[in-house]
Amino acid sequence: MRRAAVLAGLLLAAAATAPAAAAPVHQDSRFTASDGVTLATTVTGEGPLSRRPVIVEFSPYGRASGTLDAGRAYNHLLVQIRGTGDSDGRFDALGPRTQADVVEVLRWACRQPWSDGRLGLNGFSASAITVYNSLHRELPCVRTAVLKSGTHELYRDLLYPGGISNLVPGIGVLGLIGAPATAQGFDRLGRAPTTSAEIAAGLFGAGLDGFMHSSLDSWWRERGIRGDVNHLPTLMIDGFFDVESRGAFQAFQQLRHHGAHLLVIGAHDGAPAGTDGGAREARAWFDRYLRRVRNGIERTARVKLWLADGDREDLLAGRYVRYSGRDWPIPGTRWTPLALDPARSGTAHSINDGTLGVVRPRTSTTQSYPTVASLPTNSDPPNTAIIGPNGVNALAGAFPAATDMTAAETHGLSFTTRPLHADVLAAGPASLELRLTTTTPGTGIWAVISDVAPDGTPHPVASGRLNTDFPGVDRERSLTDRRTGAIVQPYGLYDHPEPAAAGQERLYRVELWPIGNRFRAGHRVRLHILGTSAASKPEEPALNTIRVGGPTGARLLLPALPRGDFGRALGG
Repeated sequence: MRRAAVLAGLLLAAAATAPAAAAPVHQDSRFTASDGVTLATTVTGEGPLSRRPVIVEFSPYGRASGTLDAGRAYNHLLVQIRGTGDSDGRFDALGPRTQADVVEVLRWACRQPWSDGRLGLNGFSASAITVYNSLHRELPCVRTAVLKSGTHELYRDLLYPGGISNLVPGIGVLGLIGAPATAQGFDRLGRAPTTSAEIAAGLFGAGLDGFMHSSLDSWWRERGIRGDVNHLPTLMIDGFFDVESRGAFQAFQQLRHHGAHLLVIGAHDGAPAGTDGGAREARAWFDRYLRRVRNGIERTARVKLWLADGDREDLLAGRYVRYSGRDWPIPGTRWTPLALDPARSGTAHSINDGTLGVVRPRTSTTQSYPTVASLPTNSDPPNTAIIGPNGVNALAGAFPAATDMTAAETHGLSFTTRPLHADVLAAGPASLELRLTTTTPGTGIWAVISDVAPDGTPHPVASGRLNTDFPGVDRERSLTDRRTGAIVQPYGLYDHPEPAAAGQERLYRVELWPIGNRFRAGHRVRLHILGTSAASKPEEPALNTIRVGGPTGARLLLPALPRGDFGRALGG
């Protein structure tokens, strides 16, 4: 006991005499771009500022909007993107002018007295998109990047997934960008009063451009990955329920040969309780590639997945399944074709209460449903997740029906399997093939996969959408199952609308964004087909009719990780 007291005293004495950590220093300055526009920048580090590796983040969200503190060994540079926050110029929706700024700022940062010439890029959401969009340009002095969420293609990953306008999130993003610019407007009036009109015009113009460019044209192609000349080892962090989840998976597939890793633990959708959302791994990544710390991070599994255990709420509560692999999709993944069957399952409250099974019915028939807008908290998991911390998660805890599919399925079609005989881990993209007729050109096809608990409650775990104006797919860029040759992740063609004639039945392939869920034994899988989420742009009412059964009947291609198989778990 006496030894312990002496040791405690020595530790207290050492703590009392140890020098206190220096307070962080913030140094604001304005960078002048080649066209004369000035951007607001802030470098932060332990004082006094000295030469260190620098982590750079390009943000449209104003002052103090950095998203990672990697520690005292680094300086951090926050750059407010042109036309946002306290930066001048015209916001160009992360297009060519912003990409040129990225190159110029990095060249400048590399030579500053607080930089040792080693730069790393950090980004979350819009700041990650800025980096992805700039990879076709040489990025001076950059050694690595950590990018959380973000889009591979802004059109299909966020604002027009499936060719359907994701209107409410688009407006929300512009609001988040516009608020700091407005709040800093008084300072700008005193510093550069003539720029305020340009700021407002840029934000308004970006929203108008996004609305006017409803097909994937050259304007959108400038706002996506256009190649990579930097070959950076990049850590992508994302979540299966994230509003931009598709982007990180696609970016990993394109950049994996340059040492990329994919960590699917959460982003906008929140991280499971008891985890840090990947922050520790992000710091280790920068330590390895900026400070040359031999921590072995590059030798860990290239793909790490945190799978839901039945629904998003359970995942957030800390109930999940971890799975690792060397690639995405996980090698050995099997896609089971599940046929949509008109036979009643007796388990749902939908218009038809159909069946989902491994055997395709011999007889062909049709079933119809009205395209009534569906409640986003039910049918739109990615858009629900992004506002989860703003009360939706608490609402789901108090009223579970607010985020399950019980209410939404009543005005659409549903197809449900029998109970599974064994657990199945599902991770990968999914695809819905269906022949459909619509009374209104340009209507939306909306599909949701639910995990149905033994008590009959359907919990949404994945969703997909497609505008009927875009029936075509690029087979070369689509993902196919090597075992069967089936297209399991269709790469839709959204360049030119092809409206269907009245009464014309056409084949559509609906891409469902990556699913990550454990379907437990005794649970069922349910597919819902219904009207588009109310978070999308409103559309004219229509009556959609799909073909089920027969040689051309609709089917769902659902992934299962190695040692799992939906066919066997269903007794097929």
